[in-house]
Amino acid sequence: MWRLPVADAVRGWRALSWSVGPAGELAVLLVHRRHLDRSRYVKGWIGWRPKAPFAGELVTVTGREERRIPVQDIRARPGHLALLPDSRFLLVSGRTFRDKADGHWTPNAVVFSASGTPEAEFCVGDDIPALVTDVHGGIWTAHGDEGIYGGHPESAAGLAGWNTRGQAVWAPEGRLPDHPLEGCTAATEGERVWLVWYSGSSKGGTFLSRITPSTGDVVSYPSPVPGPDGFAVRGNRAVLTRRDHNKRSVELIRAELDGDTWAVTGRHRLRVPGRVVMRCGQGRDGSLWLRTGNTWLRIEA
Repeated sequence: MWRLPVADAVRGWRALSWSVGPAGELAVLLVHRRHLDRSRYVKGWIGWRPKAPFAGELVTVTGREERRIPVQDIRARPGHLALLPDSRFLLVSGRTFRDKADGHWTPNAVVFSASGTPEAEFCVGDDIPALVTDVHGGIWTAHGDEGIYGGHPESAAGLAGWNTRGQAVWAPEGRLPDHPLEGCTAATEGERVWLVWYSGSSKGGTFLSRITPSTGDVVSYPSPVPGPDGFAVRGNRAVLTRRDHNKRSVELIRAELDGDTWAVTGRHRLRVPGRVVMRCGQGRDGSLWLRTGNTWLRIEA
């Protein structure tokens, strides 16, 4: 669907955080190499570490149209990018820390205006491997073990919903089949949000939780495969991927919902143009967007 232009790469631009909006628009945050350090141990794009404060450029691709805006005064390392209504967007760091003096959790989410100017900042919990926004701008997070057991109240539940003022507006409240240990990936389907996670108990496994933001209802299904990196759903059909870490291939799994059970209907090994690492998949209305190096693919459920 899109590839980082060679001209950008030659000029020193690197593609960092990315997301897909509710209308199917791809958004990629470009940051110049001079603002970045390369981790010796972390492979792929997630190993680039920005030196704050820094500037970047947000590329939004809709069909054949490409829009670019400068983004100024980024003060945290953004692990997640998400789109909001009215062309605003959100940058989120995966971690937050508690101030020892006043007990407050440091902000790790910043809302930017359509022109790329910071508007608001707040905290959306700690240790966030998966994040997605819904069609109305609600923010949905699935947390990891360091957040779940790290003392942050909303992170402790494993899954959470937030508004753009940083207020927690949804929690599982004991309605999940087990206690989460780690978020895997996220997707949307119309008004609904799907968060994929796995539990830490011996009787547990991986689950697909479908949340209806307007009512707060949640329904969870056992996942047909453990620990998927990508998930997209349309009606009773789903597509999931599992990566071969830092290699040019993924396992592609198709599944159908039969009653209360997702059953695998097919699987094969898919060769892709670039290396696949963490945070490589996001589902939007039946389309699984897959990042492979500096190339983005779209796979239909």
